[in-house]
Amino acid sequence: MEAITRLVLFTLISLLKCKGDSNTGTELFIILTPSLRQAAGHEVENSAQYPVVVSTWPFLQAVRAAWGAVNSGFSALDAVVEGCSACEELRCDGTVGPGGSPDENGETTLDAMVMNGATMEVGAVAAMRYVRDGIRAARLVMQHTEHTMLVGEQASTFAISMGLPGPANLSSAESMEKWNKWKLNNCQPNFRKNIQPTDSCGPYHPSHFVEKTCSMDNLVEHVGAKSSHVGIHNHDTISMAVFDKTGHIAVGTSTNGAIFKIPGRVGDGPIAGSSAYADDEVGACGATGDGDIMMRFLPCYQAVESMRLGMEPKQAARDAIQRIARKYPGFVGAVFAVNKNGVHAGACHGWTFQYSVRQPGMEDVKDQAIKAPDNSILLMPEIKEI
Repeated sequence: MEAITRLVLFTLISLLKCKGDSNTGTELFIILTPSLRQAAGHEVENSAQYPVVVSTWPFLQAVRAAWGAVNSGFSALDAVVEGCSACEELRCDGTVGPGGSPDENGETTLDAMVMNGATMEVGAVAAMRYVRDGIRAARLVMQHTEHTMLVGEQASTFAISMGLPGPANLSSAESMEKWNKWKLNNCQPNFRKNIQPTDSCGPYHPSHFVEKTCSMDNLVEHVGAKSSHVGIHNHDTISMAVFDKTGHIAVGTSTNGAIFKIPGRVGDGPIAGSSAYADDEVGACGATGDGDIMMRFLPCYQAVESMRLGMEPKQAARDAIQRIARKYPGFVGAVFAVNKNGVHAGACHGWTFQYSVRQPGMEDVKDQAIKAPDNSILLMPEIKEI
């Protein structure tokens, strides 16, 4: 197609020059080149707006790692892996990478996902044991399989066979201390419902009394009003979007999941469209919060598709959060949205949310915290440099 485009341009300019107007030929070349290049699948972008790195939370070292890679010429996919990997190594907030968020058995497992916004390829691992490099394992699934996700011990076996270190113990002194305190508190709080016993560590069995309501309206009100186990200290996900110098987009997520989760639980972290989503034609989104609820709404897919239909990022982010809050007013969560021009915004519900950005012209990462009072939805305003 590029060869045809060049041939068309050469022919047009030659015809004009034959008429003795070389200046017109040059002007026509300048005018037509962008549109013809776009028709050939090479949309012209303003390179001054790239690269861009956006991440949930003030995970500054992770954003710096991604920026360092992408600003040096690495692809968006390479850079997002570098950024999330840095967060895993740093054990950001104890909720990313090994050594945090033990499950009911005291074990730490990892969920991670990468997505290529140019090809729409996704690689993910979920409930992965014994391997410390969640985001790199997810990248290997994308690179070396036709699958989208591998889970559990089989994901670990695959990752080790592809060269990642392991097997390794993913627990730490800190995670075991948390788990022991939780056990001493009769395993409270936990994620179980309609079970017996309700005030000890089990073994559990179904309760003879299952919650019932008189009508569907009452059931919806009852379920939606339940408060979330997720808080500011166990938000459990880094979600990152990177635009490289050519405007290609990739997103990545990494998490060790909800603390004291039931073994085998997989949240929204490795689910494309929930924790993150990217499309080169539109932009990207990242999410964090109560993954068990958010994955039912695919908020990042919703935000990107809303931007495709013409919404600005701030409206798209707010709309994605509102859709969840209408059904689950007690939920805790947030998203950021960034369009292909690098314009970004965020929205949150039920907590204080921060997201971090690095773009051309900034000396370092920028960050801002916004609190959503009374469980209302707030848009992220203009952020400040730190």
